[in-house]
Amino acid sequence: MKNNKMGSGMEITGREPTNHHVRHLAADSEINSADYATYTVVIPPTPDNQPAKMEISMRPVRTDGQRMSNSMFMGFNNRVTRSLSKGKFVNADVDAEGSFCEVPGCDSRMMRNSQGVEIFPCECGFRICGNCFKDVLHAGDGICPGCKEPYKGLGESELAMESQSQMFKQANRLSIVKSTEMHRSQGSDFDYTEYLYESEKSYGYGNAVWPADGMDGEKDGSGSGGGTKKFSDKRWKPLSRKVKVSAGVLSLYRLLILIRMVALGLFLQWRLRNPNEDAIWLWLMSVICEVWFAFSWLLDQLPKLCPINRATDLDVLREKFETPNPNNPSGKSDLPGIDVFVSTADPEKEPPLVTANTILSILAADYPVDKLSCYVSDDGGALLTFEAMAEAASFAKLWVPFCRKHDIEPRNPESYFNMKRDPYRNKVRPDFVRDRRRVKREYDEFKVRINGLSDSIRRRSDAFNTREEVKALKRWKENNDDEPMETLKITKATWMSDGTHWPGTWTVPTPEHSRGDHASIIQVMLDPPSDEPQKGKEGDGNSMDLSEVDIRLPMLVYVTREKRPGYDHNKKAGAMNALVRASAIMSNGPFILNLDCDHYIFNSQALREGMCFLMDRGGDRICYVQFPQRFEGIDPSDRYANHNTVFFDVNMRALDGIQGPVYVGTGCLFRRTAIYGFDPPSSGDETGCCSCCFPRHRKVVVASAPEPDSEENWLRDDDRMNLALIPKKFGNSSMLVESIQVAAIQGLPLADHPSIKNGRPPGALTKPRKPLDPFIVGEAINVISCWYEDKSEWGQSVGWIYGSVTEDVVTGYRMHDRGWRSVYCVTKRDAFRGTAPINLTDRLHQVLRWATGSVEIFFSRNNALLAGPRLKFLQRIAYLNVGIYPFTSIFLIVYCFLPALSLFSGQFIVQTLRLSFLIYLLAITLTLCALAVLEIKWSGIALEEWWRNEQFWLIGGTSAHLAAVLQGLLKVIAGIEISFTLTSKSAGDDVDDEFADLYIFKWTSLMIPPLTIIMVNLIAIAVAVCRTIYSTTPEWSKLLGGVFFSFWVLVHLYPFAKGLMGRRGKTPTVIYIWSGLIAVSISLLWVAINPPSANSDIGGSFQFP
Repeated sequence: MKNNKMGSGMEITGREPTNHHVRHLAADSEINSADYATYTVVIPPTPDNQPAKMEISMRPVRTDGQRMSNSMFMGFNNRVTRSLSKGKFVNADVDAEGSFCEVPGCDSRMMRNSQGVEIFPCECGFRICGNCFKDVLHAGDGICPGCKEPYKGLGESELAMESQSQMFKQANRLSIVKSTEMHRSQGSDFDYTEYLYESEKSYGYGNAVWPADGMDGEKDGSGSGGGTKKFSDKRWKPLSRKVKVSAGVLSLYRLLILIRMVALGLFLQWRLRNPNEDAIWLWLMSVICEVWFAFSWLLDQLPKLCPINRATDLDVLREKFETPNPNNPSGKSDLPGIDVFVSTADPEKEPPLVTANTILSILAADYPVDKLSCYVSDDGGALLTFEAMAEAASFAKLWVPFCRKHDIEPRNPESYFNMKRDPYRNKVRPDFVRDRRRVKREYDEFKVRINGLSDSIRRRSDAFNTREEVKALKRWKENNDDEPMETLKITKATWMSDGTHWPGTWTVPTPEHSRGDHASIIQVMLDPPSDEPQKGKEGDGNSMDLSEVDIRLPMLVYVTREKRPGYDHNKKAGAMNALVRASAIMSNGPFILNLDCDHYIFNSQALREGMCFLMDRGGDRICYVQFPQRFEGIDPSDRYANHNTVFFDVNMRALDGIQGPVYVGTGCLFRRTAIYGFDPPSSGDETGCCSCCFPRHRKVVVASAPEPDSEENWLRDDDRMNLALIPKKFGNSSMLVESIQVAAIQGLPLADHPSIKNGRPPGALTKPRKPLDPFIVGEAINVISCWYEDKSEWGQSVGWIYGSVTEDVVTGYRMHDRGWRSVYCVTKRDAFRGTAPINLTDRLHQVLRWATGSVEIFFSRNNALLAGPRLKFLQRIAYLNVGIYPFTSIFLIVYCFLPALSLFSGQFIVQTLRLSFLIYLLAITLTLCALAVLEIKWSGIALEEWWRNEQFWLIGGTSAHLAAVLQGLLKVIAGIEISFTLTSKSAGDDVDDEFADLYIFKWTSLMIPPLTIIMVNLIAIAVAVCRTIYSTTPEWSKLLGGVFFSFWVLVHLYPFAKGLMGRRGKTPTVIYIWSGLIAVSISLLWVAINPPSANSDIGGSFQFP
């Protein structure tokens, strides 16, 4: 209410508690600092010391000289200041009788609070009862019948942030007037009204109790007295927040990093000043390796200085984008569209059933149906994948409504029906058991059809090919050609079920129908849904009751890009860029989620979780939201560190506190304009992210900007495009060019707060999208042709970047180099889950591919040393470490042989085991262990996971990383291209053992270095122990040092050795052969170097008979 002043002739008729508002102005104080703002203190009434007879005036008023007692103040610097009081005012103007409602035809009493004090919802003093006030709010748009002005129940500063109905509910419960805030635009003021309640008893105000009275002082029957109730919330709320790591843990973590840096420096200084004169070669090799290890550790550790966690609020997202409001009266979803990309290439290594289950989880995701589109990229052009997707689209019509009706999680049918927990837990619908049984039967039949597709296609093609051969033979006989029958050649085509040739890859490859030579294909398998929900039919005894379920399905599109000889198709990166262009023509979702075919949506609300960051304040500067990769089917011991939790839960969380996590290839939600190569919007000027090709001369959209009537009004005539740059950058498709700015605007956050400088009007995305027509599909086919990228910047600065087998890391690096931020989204329930190779050979080849890509990055223009000034320092170090870490393998292999060389030679890396050396070594080891404990503390990983990661670091470093360095050097120096095979996603043949692949042994040359290290160290330990025992002057200190370091090496290589043993000790014969060869070679080499007698000739006194 408005604060009123009384004259000196005020008549006091009694003392009783009333609602008072004491306003203190900075001008009245001696403090005239900018740190103080105008504030309002509110003193509510309480039931204490109520007089027997109260005389209440029409409106509570006060003077500036009123005093208050027993008050509690809440607030802090530059924030809302509130007062909660159990005391009373000395001066008050009261009235003896209550008042009636002034609305014509109504004789009800005015609204009162729980103390009986009348409430005036408008400052004009118009008296109105509760029922009439409700009618005015619902039918009169919140206009006061007295003064014809909108109600201002909580003051002018609150009017812009609260709806009328919310303000009145809060005014009834607690008369609190918010102050005039100095930094309102920051939107970070804490709303204490969520925690303040009022009681009929003499408990004052607080968050412990709340009266059970209704709005008009009558019992509402909603619960017992003193129940907790919520106040009206502020209109603007953040969608996400940072959850910082405990200050005590983080401070100690940083301190230990500093201590270990100092210890490493002192240790290396001591090592350089104390060489081993007896074995200078051993000392020099060890010092060089130790210096590199210290440098490598520093590169890995510095980016971990600022780890953070994040949390999202899905309720606020739903309230902002899917709740009816003046800008969106119908309550349709105002969320932007998402295009989901699923990539597959070989149905032999990536089974169609796995891909189909991933597609089904996407179609059943909890996201507005008309805003979701799924694109499947089949880079192999196989008919098997095409028909599997058609089967999945058919089964989705049953599976997706079932998931929506019964809130199924996860929404991958294979994972859901194989769950080990009780599927009926928390299910209360009586028809759930019947529905689940029917869907399970349909899914089993679906799997059988998928598994039989290969034979079905073969039999169908054989039948059609036989028919064609008969026709050709008949024509030959009719024409009486002189040509011999043997010259008649009928191509063995692959046939579709409609009796036409499959335009993609044939089972028997022929020109224009092979894996590298086939036409482009786009097939819309599920049409775009309508914007209105469509309910299903009532069920009978044989079908599900879908009368209350939305049966619409998202759009599903099958895509195969054109491939022709002579063109570089750039593997997965080229396929992803083709999807970017095709989706821009067909659906143009402002955001893109890319998934591997074996990574399905495990949390149906994962897309909403990611959207909380992109639609929040500052979200327009986020290029992508990366989710952690979680895996299924990993052996319980995680022998080869397949979960990779140290990377996903330690390194990625730490990078999130700098400029954002790296892009890891799957489970990433992109902003489309960031993929197009645009810069992020500037925070200090008015240029947007598309300013390089779309200069904007008008002001950017802010929270107070008027709302346009339609999307077309956003694209005004002054948005001139540089026509000379567009074809060079994006190609010659005008539809693609026109879609760019539309996607940029639709991907902006809502302009619902003054601090959001680049925003779109609320309610702008509630309109239905345009339907597909043959012209649009034809243009989409055009942009995925093999020649479209010629003389454009696709793969250079636009889209996924070419030139590396790890195109994901390079693509994310380019975005960070342009100044974008990324966010790491770790959800309580895993967002996505996939599969990982648990076989040792497959795991080593996977690591080889990653390491080779890192070497390519190091020798390319994507080296972090060449990055621009927008890349932050610690982020630059993180990317530099990505390119350097494979080179550690060179020093690691040398260091793993040093213990054996020490034991063979009888020398050690130091001349004697001095106390100073042991102290330095102990300090380095203890600080490393302490850092590991703290990382486990703030990341939540297990100690066993950390140890498995350390073990596989040495296994991979002595095998795959070394091969990657050699292959990378060959490519840079000699130009030899390296080809890689896909990681198999298929399970083992043993259906009785879930982890059968773990015991499958497949020999690879990558196993030779670690196997050699194991054999050399074992032989060296045996030789050194025997020599020391039988020596006249045994040197136990050198033996102890060498054995300790050999044991350190062997413990790290234990999982590798266990993998060589096979199942139940069934060691492959090749292992015995290699072990024998290595043992004999080492023995002969040692005899040649150190003859066993005084004879200095090679071989000593040994003579052949």
